[in-house]
Amino acid sequence: MSKNEKYQDDDFALFKDEVKGVKRLHQDTIVHETNRNTGQKSARKTQREATDSGFYFSDEFVPLLPEDGPTRYARDDVSKYEVKRLRRGVYVPDVFLDMHGMTQKEAKRELGAMLAYCVKENIHCACVQHGIGKHILKQKVPLWLAQHPDVMAFHQAPLEFGGDGALLILLSIPEK
Repeated sequence: MSKNEKYQDDDFALFKDEVKGVKRLHQDTIVHETNRNTGQKSARKTQREATDSGFYFSDEFVPLLPEDGPTRYARDDVSKYEVKRLRRGVYVPDVFLDMHGMTQKEAKRELGAMLAYCVKENIHCACVQHGIGKHILKQKVPLWLAQHPDVMAFHQAPLEFGGDGALLILLSIPEK
């Protein structure tokens, strides 16, 4: 008999002595049956969330944005004063999206998801930090935002929210 077998036998004997007189617990867990409709509801919810976050931003559409000065945009039905208030930092963003290091595809998906989240949670102001880098996202993000129906206006963010590398977005939240 080797040394390990002797120690194992001693350990087992010690364990048996310690648990002597202990009663076995009766398992009383109740298993609930799943409802068939729950699966259908969750599938619809998942599909709706995928549609919300997958808002299609076209790369071919080019809105008429001013080329001089900072990046800015306002829908026709929005007062130019609102854009001025965005520039001054009167609106404080409740949600921030940092796109540093994202590809265009990831940035589109995340931007759509953020806008859907803002509409769902009744958030009127958000900040998108696209960075400067090679100017790819800096050029694309304003083009994508101008296409979204819930974006009322956007302006280059004040320095405290990112300056040249960020946009403040003003959203119109539809009545439910």
